Amino acid sequence: MAIQRMDNVAVNVDDLEAAVVFFTELGMEVEGRAEIEGSVPDGMLGLDGVHTSVAMLHTPDGHGKLELTQFHTPAAVTVGPPDPPPHTLGLHRVMFAVDDLDDTLARLRRHGAELIGEVVEYENVHRLCDLRGPSGIIVALAEQIGVGTPGRPRGGPNA
Repeated sequence: MAIQRMDNVAVNVDDLEAAVVFFTELGMEVEGRAEIEGSVPDGMLGLDGVHTSVAMLHTPDGHGKLELTQFHTPAAVTVGPPDPPPHTLGLHRVMFAVDDLDDTLARLRRHGAELIGEVVEYENVHRLCDLRGPSGIIVALAEQIGVGTPGRPRGGPNA
């Protein structure tokens, strides 16, 4: 049996509203919101007394989904430094293909985004950057500037 698709990436945040504003500014669309509690999340997560607020967002093409979750109870925990470096084990980043990297970066900076390194060019095909968004989430942006697969750098930078 094979998987059908990747459904979504879930990210825990400390301020759901700020995260929703950030990702809608990026161009994602809110699909729905919910308050989640009871035996189902308790059982699935192996925790007692789970109460979360969730916002599901999708990319304009409808294929990419991001679930933003804010834990009310039990309180979210932080492991390691508040802004872990990009080479930390675990979820590395979420990458988005954009039409205009400079414009997107300027708009996201108004919502607290900060470049981690610098905007770089890869093989005359893509302009790329990593930035830190809400709750320390690392977001990568890729603008296609030459021949290649949109939003998908070949080789090294997307490894």
